[in-house]
Amino acid sequence: MRVLDRFRLDGKRLFITGGSRGLGREMALAIADVGADVVLVGRDEESLNATANDIRKLGRTATPIIGDVGRTEECEALCRRALEECGPIDILINNVGGRRVNVPLEEQTLEQWQQILDLNLTSTFLCTKVIGGAMVARGKGGRVINVASISGMIANRGIGGRSYEASKAAVIQLTRAAAADWAPHGVTVNAICPGGFMTAPNVRWASEHPDVITKFREQIPQGDFGQPEDLGPLAVYLASDASRYMTGASLVIDGGYTLW
Repeated sequence: MRVLDRFRLDGKRLFITGGSRGLGREMALAIADVGADVVLVGRDEESLNATANDIRKLGRTATPIIGDVGRTEECEALCRRALEECGPIDILINNVGGRRVNVPLEEQTLEQWQQILDLNLTSTFLCTKVIGGAMVARGKGGRVINVASISGMIANRGIGGRSYEASKAAVIQLTRAAAADWAPHGVTVNAICPGGFMTAPNVRWASEHPDVITKFREQIPQGDFGQPEDLGPLAVYLASDASRYMTGASLVIDGGYTLW
């Protein structure tokens, strides 16, 4: 087997949350490009169908499922539906997440706090429990990739909503704990920790808080934000046999922002 062959995902199936836009879309397309079929979960039917059609153009099967994994009552049901209707899942990417609130810690309500924890952490737990648990029970290994954030390692400047930092830090530790539990079963669990990427929410932040975005960019050693397509190759690596001996890792991709 040649080196690049270890990155192939022919015959595999991906389940990805938030897979229709931004980072999720690019990871889904990259993994489809190396051979995997894809089950996409998202809230917006139009963008789901658009991404599904782009995956089909690559010669792969794409199954869009409309739903909100940030709602705990929906999340587990969506996962079980995917297993029942789409067959075994080999790769799970827990990509859904966000900050959504910009209020000082002392002003954040319990409802706001819980909403963000459910979005970033509880959804990751439930999808990992159901989809990843099925990998363990199946006994043929698998890959779980959690999209955390550098915000799970640092506190962001000039912005509120610290439930985001707290939930992403918990995702990193959940990654490590699950990796330890499931390593004997051949299921690897790793995290990607992106820095600043120009996704739609950050484009909106740039227009609403240009000073914050400008300062952020100035503090990136490589001089600019990442683009969503920069995440695709890393997702392929973690999903493939090339990363067979890596588990429990949190891989930072931030242009050097956390170096300083």
